[in-house]
Amino acid sequence: MARSMWKGAIQFGLVTIPVKLYTATESDYTIRFNMLHEPDLTRIQMKVWCPEDEKVISRSETVKGYEYAPEQYVVITDEDLEKVPLKTVRSIEIEQFAPRDETNRQHAQFTKGAYYIEPDKIGRKAFYLLRQVLRDKELTAICKVVIRDREALAALDPFEDTMLLTTLHWPDEIRSTKDLDLPEDDFDFKPAELQMAEQLVEAMTDEFDPGKFKDEYREALLQVIQAKVDGVEIAEPEPVEESANLVDLMKLLQASVKQATDDKGKDVKAPTSVEEAKKERATRSATKAKPAAKAASKAKADEDEAEESRPARRRKSA
Repeated sequence: MARSMWKGAIQFGLVTIPVKLYTATESDYTIRFNMLHEPDLTRIQMKVWCPEDEKVISRSETVKGYEYAPEQYVVITDEDLEKVPLKTVRSIEIEQFAPRDETNRQHAQFTKGAYYIEPDKIGRKAFYLLRQVLRDKELTAICKVVIRDREALAALDPFEDTMLLTTLHWPDEIRSTKDLDLPEDDFDFKPAELQMAEQLVEAMTDEFDPGKFKDEYREALLQVIQAKVDGVEIAEPEPVEESANLVDLMKLLQASVKQATDDKGKDVKAPTSVEEAKKERATRSATKAKPAAKAASKAKADEDEAEESRPARRRKSA
């Protein structure tokens, strides 16, 4: 059973909804490497070293300290953190509601973490009432909450049969794009270029299905690891040709549209005209009808044969 990593309440006006948070993502899926001593391939150990005593100490001997002046520290305990005078230490404070599309356009793309919410039994009705309103009105609840000793800005949205709390970066944590080498002038696009680019986007547009995607890098990395284990020489991939400029943008767009259309056609083969669609539908109907007609004919023949072999009935005399 999953273990909650935070317990508190959603504060919705004067309504208090007791909830628990569970991490919504899995990190064990990532391939991890160990640090080894190169000469003998022995796994190294990360020791906690005290320079004052000049010895290795255990982590149980460590405490949290804040450097309030050079080389001057004050110890902060878990009990001290519990006394922080903020409501968000043990509650998800809803500050406002915002249109979901507007939220997604703003800071939602700079997400930190995602958490499932489990309401306690006593607060389930209020929890699902809030979820229903957010879903019907297509709103996002903008919240503040303290997680792992830090207050975070967060977005609360309906998700499947619960709600999802997504922590966001504060505005001052997001770097400005002014440091990038971006052109100041706008580009003038030819109508044909815009049309071809729109066709490419349209050819690549489809409903988003996360099940279609997988971590191909992880699979490729596992193949490299297995080859090293088996002592097989790993072939180097073909170098990718890099181009400093687009020689003919229209030709590249046309080729891209053709490739995207061909790739889409591999999954669904659609008729090219109304006449072909009618012929295909008629062929399918005829194909389905043949076995049914054959079965009906055989059943009729069996019925006639049984009728002929049945003894004639005698008519009763008055």
